[in-house]
Amino acid sequence: MSALQLNDVYKSYGETEVIHGIDLEIDEGEFIVFVGPSGCGKSTLLRMIAGLESITAGELQIGGERVNEMPPSQRGIAMVFQSYALYPHMTVYDNMAFGMRIAKASPEEIDRRVRSASEILQLNEYLTRLPKALSGGQRQRVAIGRAICRDPKVFLFDEPLSNLDAALRVATRIEIAKLKESMPETTMIYVTHDQVEAMTLADRIVVLSAGYLEQVGAPIDLYERPANLFVAQFIGSPAMNIVSATLAKAGKISTVRLASGNEVKVPIATDKELEGTAVSLGFRPEDMTLITGKAKALIEGPLSLVESLGEVTNLYFDLEGTPDPLVAKTPGTGDFKRGEHVKFTADPDKMHLFGADGRTLLR
Repeated sequence: MSALQLNDVYKSYGETEVIHGIDLEIDEGEFIVFVGPSGCGKSTLLRMIAGLESITAGELQIGGERVNEMPPSQRGIAMVFQSYALYPHMTVYDNMAFGMRIAKASPEEIDRRVRSASEILQLNEYLTRLPKALSGGQRQRVAIGRAICRDPKVFLFDEPLSNLDAALRVATRIEIAKLKESMPETTMIYVTHDQVEAMTLADRIVVLSAGYLEQVGAPIDLYERPANLFVAQFIGSPAMNIVSATLAKAGKISTVRLASGNEVKVPIATDKELEGTAVSLGFRPEDMTLITGKAKALIEGPLSLVESLGEVTNLYFDLEGTPDPLVAKTPGTGDFKRGEHVKFTADPDKMHLFGADGRTLLR
């Protein structure tokens, strides 16, 4: 049985439509992550599920029951915000217990749930402290603990780590992963703009763009088989390189000709009627190989930026006819200088082809 289902859901503010006919089914126990650029509608969609935003058209079901007009407090949902939303004058214990006290749970039940949640989140030693005495990561764990105490059907996380520094984000992400393992039957929906969070936490990722659902799938599926150019360039960091090309020969093995005249055979079957048409060739920075000497390159150009990250170096270089620089990942540091002419090839088995409509030609 589905924990949650969105059927042709729309959201408008006056004449401005911001969510366009979303269909999505989420199973019980799934960890779903909404990703997309700023303004794509991911937080709006989450707030519609929570009941904090009304649904203009379509239907939302939770546990098989239509809840479009149901108040937030009756939906069996707990939400964790990026701002923590803790009461500053209450102890950690009282913050976690507050919702249950409002619901008139017994003192014994409140104490049992608070201590159970604090055990899961390693908050036992902080129960008597005020929020001001906690770090950002500890405050976020208290906010998560408060949600756990409500024993909801569905957890909603709205960019819960965005206010934390890099080290705390990593530590708290690990805590959330452990939390999910300890609550395997609990459904969680998580909004983030951080790809690492999405790729490491999600059972499935929902990619949104301008209020449209672009693709839904397991993280590795979206990485290896993006449905269109948007997903191809949004999933992965640095983004997939895209170059304009022509389908020189269609068949079980496609021959693609770049503007430079260089050709590459790609093991992607294409239809004969596409032969001679414009396509986009995609390849990821990590699938590129630096060429030295006189060996023939697929692409080449002058370096515009060198990012040495220790374990890898990102090389950005300009390709004639391409508005944005391409990027290649090379192992180690290397001795590269801006302006240096570099040559690369790429693994044909990991290339992608997209038609004029931007949709993948992979089958």
